[in-house]
Amino acid sequence: MKLSEMRELLATREIHLTKSLGQNFLHDGNQLRRIVKAAELKKTDKVLEIGPGLGPLTELLLENAGEVLAIEKDARLVEFLRERFNVGQASRLSPSQNEKSETGATPVLRLLHDDALEFLKREPRDWHDWKLVANLPYSVASPILVELAQTPQRPERMVATLQLEVARRLMAKAGGEDYGLLTLLIQLDYELRDWFKIPAGCFFPAPDVDSACVALIRRAAPLLPENQRVIFVKIVKRAFSQRRKKMLKLLREDWPVEKLTGAFEELKISPQERAEKLGLEQFVALTEKLSAVES
Repeated sequence: MKLSEMRELLATREIHLTKSLGQNFLHDGNQLRRIVKAAELKKTDKVLEIGPGLGPLTELLLENAGEVLAIEKDARLVEFLRERFNVGQASRLSPSQNEKSETGATPVLRLLHDDALEFLKREPRDWHDWKLVANLPYSVASPILVELAQTPQRPERMVATLQLEVARRLMAKAGGEDYGLLTLLIQLDYELRDWFKIPAGCFFPAPDVDSACVALIRRAAPLLPENQRVIFVKIVKRAFSQRRKKMLKLLREDWPVEKLTGAFEELKISPQERAEKLGLEQFVALTEKLSAVES
């Protein structure tokens, strides 16, 4: 979909985009193809798309995958997408088309009118053999990625367009200014495969911030068992609640000081250290120690 077509369509339907919904639509064909390439799609793949907008990415996903679940919050856009892709009110293709999907001949599009973040929280499901491929609304990009990453059946890959600032936090290393809570909540389960910047002029309307697409791959082996993940989240949230304060002092609100001191000594972590200096492996090791304390 060219920019001129996008402008005309929005004007004809009298759709006025709103900042509150993060409606900056990516129209550049080259960038859309780069996103799809990063997803490494196969005809058997199931794809979750959040914020399809006018559907330029949706179209490419249907060309390359077997099934697409697209979640759109704006009712005006849902109506347009249903017309464009011939999707019925039941949020799926007609039965005759849907049956063909089993053979891979015709991809399935399921269109859901909902708030994506609320949907993910409200209806937990098995995403382990799905891929997220989406131009995420910037206002909810981080919570959506965290919500998907923290589900036990997390997607095998997440390819997302978001603010460059958020992308840098996802890729950050210990000691860097972008390193923090979001970094650790995502990197516990995902490794960065690739990323690239997307100029503001590729969007309509052009956003005030720089953008990037990141491709995150689920770790082949979990760093922690599921029953220790709650402790990991508890530790990193407390440790970064006041990032300029010493981590040991902050953690004392949740664990006995003697247990913390012992764990820090065993792991050779200075009692003067701040959370931003500890790497993912150290947080994992500390989780294992403190999980043993709680059990």
